[in-house]
Amino acid sequence: MCGWIRVSNSIKPTASLSPSRRAWLRFRRNRVGFVSLVIFCIFVGLSLAADLVSNDRPLVVSYHGQLYWPMARDYPETTFGGDFATPTDYLDPFIRDKLAEPGNWALFAPNRYGPKTLNYFARSPNPAPPTTDNWLGTDDRGRDLLAQLIYGFRVSVLFALALTATGVLLGIVTGAIQGFFGGKTDLALQRVIEVWSAMPELYLLIIFSAVFAPSIGLLLVLLSLFGWMGLSDYVRAEFLRNRQMDYVRAARALGVSNWTIITRHVLPNSLTPVVTFLPFRMSGAILALTSLDFLGLGVPPGTPSLGELLSQGKNNIDAWWISLATFGVLVLTLLLLTLMGDALRDALDPRKADL
Repeated sequence: MCGWIRVSNSIKPTASLSPSRRAWLRFRRNRVGFVSLVIFCIFVGLSLAADLVSNDRPLVVSYHGQLYWPMARDYPETTFGGDFATPTDYLDPFIRDKLAEPGNWALFAPNRYGPKTLNYFARSPNPAPPTTDNWLGTDDRGRDLLAQLIYGFRVSVLFALALTATGVLLGIVTGAIQGFFGGKTDLALQRVIEVWSAMPELYLLIIFSAVFAPSIGLLLVLLSLFGWMGLSDYVRAEFLRNRQMDYVRAARALGVSNWTIITRHVLPNSLTPVVTFLPFRMSGAILALTSLDFLGLGVPPGTPSLGELLSQGKNNIDAWWISLATFGVLVLTLLLLTLMGDALRDALDPRKADL
């Protein structure tokens, strides 16, 4: 017997819903997982709009009746009554006083510091504790910690998304080839994967970081070379199972091409482990980038990084605000992803037939 759900004021049988719709409804019923998804999306949205949330330049300035857009272009200090033709430092008390004169105004971001802004006017030596100017304090270079966390979170999430997408694509391709064709093709690729997985990944990262200039692109390529093998095993197993189904045999009997069978029939029914592991793969990618940054093998120097902040916290034990804030961001991010993954796994479980 099929189940029933209430839609608006009517009763609707779940048998009329698509499998993806039923999975989404089961996911939404898991309040912890759904709320985690909403909170994570809010954090990602704020980090993508980091330039509007944390920036040392005003969004717009009205000076002597004329509008200026400092986020779009540089203005010399002489534009706002200064003495030098150098780019304007909008944190300079003299410039602040000029912009605060009657008739003038400036619209700043909620946090008036960028990821590379040094607070030259801090009242305490760096790293400075939290103040009304720097809400979470500064790091050992005088940069605002809140700005570092916002931009570092954005770098980590975008890197994790790129690494997850690359690993999923390679894992699906290799697993699909192995599982669908089987036989010698499967055996040959399995031997290649076994040899490749035996390569010392960390040693290769150390060697390449010594030979080439560190960059996010290089790090993404190196980690992508090893990040697909775990997922390919699950895709291979799904293809090995689904290729024996009657609908696949019927398609072959009708002369349908292998490409069409893979993309239209087998692959859509083999994506459950892929979708289920997405949040967990993102967690692993964020941890990998943080660990490599902590060891000095990650992003180029000067790039906002959670791993670098953890390293600063280790080197400055008395600056508790650095370790505490960075650790809190990491724990919260990984916790949200884990809760989302658990809810997604339950939603895609075929044994959950109550919806």
